[in-house]
Formats: sequence, structure tokens, C-alpha cells
Amino acid sequence: MTDHAAGRPGATAALRESPREKPWISIGELARRAGVAASALRFYESQGLLSGTRSAGGHRQYPRHVLRRVGFIRAAQTVGLGLDEIRAALAGLPEGRTPTKADWQRLARGWAPLIDARIAALQRLRGQLDACIGCGCLSLKACALYNPADGAAVRGPGARYLLGDRASEVLAEARANA
Repeated sequence: MTDHAAGRPGATAALRESPREKPWISIGELARRAGVAASALRFYESQGLLSGTRSAGGHRQYPRHVLRRVGFIRAAQTVGLGLDEIRAALAGLPEGRTPTKADWQRLARGWAPLIDARIAALQRLRGQLDACIGCGCLSLKACALYNPADGAAVRGPGARYLLGDRASEVLAEARANA
């Protein structure tokens, strides 16, 4: 064997087993190798993103290929995708398998417009950081100028200008309704 630990006296049976001999991986080992908390793996499983089973001793375990699936989930989250989008992508794969490089490229092309929209929203946010956000807080001196009488509230809850509403449109509506 090439594994030096396996040749040492007292090496555990688990160290002597090759991955082919051991098709299942414990939740702790999966968490360690994937760099995520075991609670995250249980959550992913509850959301239908992963599937595992219980050992005879009642311990949660996963097929080894799930390590790549967790990597896919984490990469998709890194680019800003939500669990619903990730679930849909994984559901579209044949036999629920782990995405291949070709699958990833195809999915990435499909996600490009979503990512571009998020980039545009972040650029708008960067440009508006020093202006009123249309939240109705009235705590900024400029709010009376940008959002008189909380006119942005008619467009819905939240920071309306950061969500894409334009102050000029809100002002025009407020003048029209006055």
C-alpha cells in the first residue's frame, strides 16, 4: 500500500481501507473534508440537496460522491445562488448524480443573467451609499428632500431606492398625489 499510516503497527482498520472498499463516509468526515459544519449537512439533507442513510449503529453516513455534491452546493452559494436555484439545478441532473464539468459550464451559462443582474444591483448600491435609501426612517437630513412625507412607502416596504425605485419617480408620484 502507498498509505504510510496503514503500514504502521496499530493503524486503525479505517486507515487501511481504501476509498473503494469503504463506499460510505461519516457525517463528521464529510463535514471535515467539505469544510462545512455537520449541521449544514443535515440542513442540506432536510432541503433535499443531499441524501444519506444511517449506519447499523444509527450514525448518519453518506456515499463518498456526496463530497463533490457539497462542493457544488458551496460553489453555487459563493456565486450568490439560493437553495431553491441550487435544488433545481441538482434536480435537473440525470439520476441525481453529482455535476460534471460540462454540467457546471451549462448551469453557469444559465445563471449568468442572474449573476449579471446581481452585479448591476450591487453597482447601483455602491453609487447610492451616500444618498437616501427611501426607507422612511427620516433620520438623514436629506430625507426630506429625497423622500418627502415618506412618499417611497407607497411602493412597498424596505429600502425602496436600493431596491431600484428612483427618487425622481417617487417625487413625481408624491407631487401628483398632493
